[in-house]
This record gives sequence, structure tokens and C-alpha cells, in this order.
Amino acid sequence: MAHFYVGGDRDQQFLLPVSMADWLEEGHLAWFVIDVVSQIDTARFHARHPNDGPGRPAYDPDMMLALLFYAYGTGMRSSRRIEAACTSDAAYRVICGSVTPDHATICRFVCDHEQAIEETFVQVLRLCHAAGLVQVGTIAIDGTKMAADAALDQNHQADWLRAEVARILAEARSTDADEDAQAALLGPAELPALLATKSGRLARLQAALAEIEAQDAAQATEAKARADKARAAAAEGRKLTGRKPKDPHAALARAEAEHAAALVAAERRAAERAKREAAEAAAGRKLRGRAPGPDRVLIQATAALEVARAAAAEAPAAARVANTTDPDSRIMKTAKGWVQGYNAQAAANEHQVVVSCAVTQDANDVGQYQPMVAKTEETLGAVGVTEPLGLVLADAGYWSEDNATAAGPDRLIATLKDWKQRRAAREMGTTTGPPPQGATPLEAMEHRLRTAEGAAAYATRSHTIEPIFGDHKENRGWTGFRRRGIDAVRSEWAFMNASHNLAKLFTRQCQQQTSLA
Repeated sequence: MAHFYVGGDRDQQFLLPVSMADWLEEGHLAWFVIDVVSQIDTARFHARHPNDGPGRPAYDPDMMLALLFYAYGTGMRSSRRIEAACTSDAAYRVICGSVTPDHATICRFVCDHEQAIEETFVQVLRLCHAAGLVQVGTIAIDGTKMAADAALDQNHQADWLRAEVARILAEARSTDADEDAQAALLGPAELPALLATKSGRLARLQAALAEIEAQDAAQATEAKARADKARAAAAEGRKLTGRKPKDPHAALARAEAEHAAALVAAERRAAERAKREAAEAAAGRKLRGRAPGPDRVLIQATAALEVARAAAAEAPAAARVANTTDPDSRIMKTAKGWVQGYNAQAAANEHQVVVSCAVTQDANDVGQYQPMVAKTEETLGAVGVTEPLGLVLADAGYWSEDNATAAGPDRLIATLKDWKQRRAAREMGTTTGPPPQGATPLEAMEHRLRTAEGAAAYATRSHTIEPIFGDHKENRGWTGFRRRGIDAVRSEWAFMNASHNLAKLFTRQCQQQTSLA
């Protein structure tokens, strides 16, 4: 029995010219990306390639930007894979008009337009605002650790870095002496690889050493600020607020400040009693009441100081290290272990649209709350959003009394991890009304979180911001950065979130078209 199948004739020649418009359906993401790029301001990209002189013309910056947006939108960041897709994938060929930028050109475009690429985040957010996706009644802030393009085992202390720099410089001097004795010197193209380029090992070692020196200077400044704060607290006879640090040396500084405050308070109480005793004695009377015993607060502060001194004496000071591959990166702890990377921050609204983003070298989130709120307000102002921030949600990593009481929009900051917060709510029960009179910032925040309104509002935090990080890492494979240096990763992080917002905008457009159909 004969078999008949629907097949194709690969030798059939086209009778009419092929139109790229027929390769993709009208609602394809590639057409959407092309339209988006045509609506944003790309003047800064064109300014670098005026094409008004000799030499080969550059690739159209609009085309290159659309290519990057589409590649990031589909989870592809490798320049070599993007180059390959430009020859085999119909969508990439449509975007590029059947030209194929090589991987080096793609890399140069990303590096040369670092600042302009970072600014596309605001441009895309402005389009999201026009589509009604940038409501700011509730904003959730969170951070995630992103791996740097560097290995953990490339962290070294200052002594090792100085020795390595001295060795390379000595080797260079020896090489220079040998070359001077020769008749023909090496040309610039023949210099040793370690010294021929700015990205050579010597430059990276020197950058790592400079990073350690900058950290030492920052630590000295921070220590002075802590000492000034402790002196101010002691002068007022009060204790320092906030969590006690886990580091033994920082805990010692905290204990010293609390002991100084307790001592000032004890001396003030003793002076006040002596003054009252003198007044009664002048009137020929004896001060009534029982004479005070030893100051219990001072005794406890003294005991705590002795314990802190013993702990600090047993714990050696942590040695400063810097990474020789990416000196700007830091060692950070994640749920899966230690990583060499950065702390990437983002703020998102109820539509899961990222309204601001930043990258920091600080592994701790507590110092990022106020900068992120300020960055969000600045970004929204640039976009044209006049509505003030309503409620800001943040997890326990951002809790501090300074963050709870700082000027700015209303906020709910968890004081415990989410599961502990839920357990505390079950054990302590719900509350109603405003916090009690005289409540501390911690007590006031915990009271609000246990109210029905506060608990319901805070419950929206996790499904507002965390799915964005899940989409970045699990769906698109963005577990780390491809470039090195804080400025480079900030540009890359901004573009990641711009492409995320672009996907949200594309989804909104598809929903609107479906509703009209």
C-alpha cells in the first residue's frame, strides 16, 4: 500500500522575493521590541557613532538595542549565542535585517554604551507609566545576591597583593633591562600580556589593593561615627538603640558605649541625691527614704563590658581581603552558601513592575532601605509620576529603629523573619487601633503588623517582589553578572529589570488586544 504524507520540496525556488514581514506573526515579541525602541530616546547611542568621517559605518544603534532587548527578553545574554541566533533564528534576523553583528561587536556595544543602557530603565518605565502600570500605592523593596564574574578563591589579603605587585614590577624591570641590552626592542604589540593592557593582572592587583585600603579608611570613618554616637548617648545618659552586632569587636564598641551611658546616668542620679541631701541638711532635716543601693544598671553594663572584652580578645580581627578578578565584588552569604558577588536591590509595585533598582557592595539590607526609597522617588519623578508613595513594604532584613522612624512614606517593616512573624501573631493574637501610648518604635511596628489591616498589607509583599527575582534567576537564568566592576553591574542590573518591565508591557498589550477581539 502506498503511503502519502504532507512534505516539502527543499529544491523549490521562490518565484517572488521573500518579505521578512511574512516570517513572524503580527503580534510577535520581536515586532513589539522594534516598536518600543522606536519610541524611546536613543540620542546618546547615536552620539557615539555619528558616521560622519572615514572608516566603516557602525551598526545602527537602534537595531543593536532592539537586539539586546529581545535577547534578554528571551533569556539569552551570551554574545556568541546571540551572534549565532542572528543567522538561524527568524526573529533575530528580522530585528537585524539579515545582517549579523559578530560577538565582539555586541560586547563592545554593551561596554561602550554602559551609561546609556542603564538609562533605558527609565525610558521603558515611562512607557509602562503611559500604559497605566506604574501605580505606587504599595511598593515592596527587597534584595537578592547576584554572583559576580569572579571566583571565591581569588580573594587575597593586602600583604599577598603587595608581594605580587612587587614581583610583577621586578619582573618588568628585569625584562626592560634585558631588552635594553638587545639591539632590537619589542614593539607595543609584543609587550607581555600582564602589562600590555589596562585589564592586565598588575592593574587588577593594584585595584584590589586600593579596594582594601578604601575599606580600611571606611572602617575608620565608621568607627569614628560610632564613637561620636556613643559619646552623644553617654552625655544624654541613654542607651544606644538598635540590634546588638554579632561581630565581637563591634559588640565591644557597643558595650563600651552602653557602659559610658550607664556611668553618666549613675553619676547624674548620685549628684541629684547629694543635692537633695545638702538642701535637707541646710534646713536641719535628714533626707527621708531608704538610701539607694548599688546602681543595678551600671553593674549590669560593667559585667556586659567585661564579657564583650573577653570575647573580642579571643576573636582575632577579620583580615581584609579583595578579589583580584573583580575588586568591586564582595563575599556574601546566600541560602545556598557563600558567593562572590553583589547585593542587587529592587522596588516593585502591585503589577510586579520594577520602579527602581540599584546594586550595592553591602551584604546587609538594613542600610539600603532609605537609599532605595530615595532612589524610587527620584526615578518616579524622572518618569513623570506625581503621585507620592503610599505604603512601603520590607522584610526583617531592613528592620532598624532608624529605618522605622526616618522621614518618608508610610511603611511596614517586619521585625522578625516571615515564619517567626506569623508564629508571633498566632501566639500573641491580633490587635486593633493605634499603638499604645509611649510604645517604642519596635513595639509600635509589631503592633501594626498584628492588626488585621497591617497583616493583610504585609502579606502582599512576598508575591509582589519575590516572583521578580524568581523570574530573573529561574526562568531566565540570570544568577549572576557577566561584566565586572560596580558601574558595569549596575548597568547590567538596570537593563535586566528594563527587559522585565518590557515583558510586563508586552503582556498588557496582548491582554488589551485580546479583550478588544
